[in-house]
Amino acid sequence: MNWLRFSLIATLPNLLWPLACDFAHAAPPTRHVEEEAQWGWYGADAGGTRRSPLVQITPQNVTDLQIAWTYRTGELGAGFASAGKMAFEATPILVRDTLYLSTPTNIVIALDPGTGHERWRYDPRIDRTVTYAEATSRGVSSWIDPRAAVASACAHRIIFGTLDARLIAIDARTGQPCTDFGRNGSVDLAADARPTQPGEYLVTSPPAIYRDLAIVGAAIGDNRGVELERGLVRAYDVRSGTLRWSWDPIPARGEALALGWDENAAQSTGAANAWSIFSVDVGRGLLFVPTGSASPDFFGGTRPGDNRYANSLVALRAATGEVVWHRQLVHHDLWDYDLAAQPLLIDIERDGKSIPAVVQATKTGMLFVFDRETGEPVFEIVERPVPHSDVPGERAAETQPFPATPALVSQAAVTPQDAWGLTFYDRGRCRALIEQYRSEGIYTPPSVRGTILSPGYVGGVNWGSLAFDSQRQLVVAAVNHVPMVVTLVPRDRAEAMRRSGAHPQSQFARQDGTPYAMRREMLASPLGIPCTAPPWGTLAAVDLKRNAIRWQVVLGSTRDMTPWFVPSRTIGMPNMGGPIVTAGGLVFVAAAMDDYLRAFDIETGRELWKGRLPAGGQATPMSYQANGRQFVVVAAGGHGALRTTSGDYVVAFALPQ
Repeated sequence: MNWLRFSLIATLPNLLWPLACDFAHAAPPTRHVEEEAQWGWYGADAGGTRRSPLVQITPQNVTDLQIAWTYRTGELGAGFASAGKMAFEATPILVRDTLYLSTPTNIVIALDPGTGHERWRYDPRIDRTVTYAEATSRGVSSWIDPRAAVASACAHRIIFGTLDARLIAIDARTGQPCTDFGRNGSVDLAADARPTQPGEYLVTSPPAIYRDLAIVGAAIGDNRGVELERGLVRAYDVRSGTLRWSWDPIPARGEALALGWDENAAQSTGAANAWSIFSVDVGRGLLFVPTGSASPDFFGGTRPGDNRYANSLVALRAATGEVVWHRQLVHHDLWDYDLAAQPLLIDIERDGKSIPAVVQATKTGMLFVFDRETGEPVFEIVERPVPHSDVPGERAAETQPFPATPALVSQAAVTPQDAWGLTFYDRGRCRALIEQYRSEGIYTPPSVRGTILSPGYVGGVNWGSLAFDSQRQLVVAAVNHVPMVVTLVPRDRAEAMRRSGAHPQSQFARQDGTPYAMRREMLASPLGIPCTAPPWGTLAAVDLKRNAIRWQVVLGSTRDMTPWFVPSRTIGMPNMGGPIVTAGGLVFVAAAMDDYLRAFDIETGRELWKGRLPAGGQATPMSYQANGRQFVVVAAGGHGALRTTSGDYVVAFALPQ
């Protein structure tokens, strides 16, 4: 995953991405006719469309929304060494009339969907003294045994991964461990992944479920060195916890040369891991895996070549782990351009035909669209020349793939004429900064001089992913527009530079095994404000029928980041989290750095409503119907690295009864 520091001194906060109730004897919940409107997967369905079929809330009545209930998890980080990093990014799922969600410390909670009352909670008791590379959990997955009686133990299982790299199965009715799964309900994921140090190999996203398999990747702490943990994708039997198959994106000895890798480089390189959410085409038996960059992110001299399967959309045979097809979307990544978004499985109407497609959004702000069965591009992809590296020992890719779909962010070079600031002084300093760095547009390689990365390494589109309105053939995304700076520092000067205090807003990383350490920060003025003009965050809709952007609007205001006496302005702020769409014609999204959940008209992008949250909403909402009432629910716990308002809230909005 990516980490960045983004300081908005005096105006905006620092932004640093490094990124029991007894229910045992209760009767099983009654299933209602509303079952079909439930949100049973992290992305609403197995293909991640983030679409609700509900129509009760409409553009005409959305302004009547009010808080229906609020639940507090109680997890505020007490005694947790990584409390400063905690990010409540979970999206609840609703299965058999119970809401299930996870806290940043992997406590799983079951709630009544109509009232928010707690039914049970399960604490896996991760080691709170460990400093973890991340401190988040985006959610859990559900599996129902078709062979078991509804009321039998663990007939319905909640499956999830943890920060200490366990895969756990618990009974969905009681919250008790399924003792027949692994060892007393859990499987150790770190054992075969070449772990290097505690807290650096972890699971932050919910596993994919295919038939009786739970399939999981992992997050890996970036930029520590060349030889990091392996980015394994593994499938486990949901009943027993037995490993059924394993796939490593970096080839084993004997396979490397055939796949374009140097043999020795393949053995020492780590990562290329899939830390985000997978998608499943159950009918075709395909698993779609978005992979990240090979280690380390910003220097690739130790891993020559394109680094096949890294930064790729990979279609695996879900039953066996066999590669069916793959498309690399960033060659020889030097920019931390992981594929962070969940692949979106949709049917596209094109030339009078319906095409089963997969859409992959990227941090570069590009949308790649492929035929799900063959991997052939639905919209043309062209390899274009990109800037060369000037760093000794590095060889950047000569070309990179560019799709014919419209880009959601600028790909142009940031120039001194783009300098922006609140004052003449600000603008002048930004102009001087831009002049000193290498800046030749997208894919300009990192340098010893310092390179402007635009888009930056948080995106574009990050893990918030896409939502899809099938009726209108609209893809909706929350997008970031904040350039960053990356500087390669010769190893003999790195420690002195770090200790000098001359770069207080920078993050340093070792990149052991290479000639260079790394320093990175936001391209910012002395006031800590981005050197490029807002908006720094937008919400965009792409019309796949016309292959054009239907609308793109600013997302987020300066409220909650300025003193109370300074008027807030809706100028578009950086965001973490994603949108959902409803059949009622609405887009719901929180994500921005102010404490609001917003509703937009899907036809025009006009903001229709915003509801105040008690803390930062850096999560993706969901929607369901219970007792005849449509709810929109979002986690509001803030994001430690973004310095948004912290809390432990789950908030449900609905129309008045």
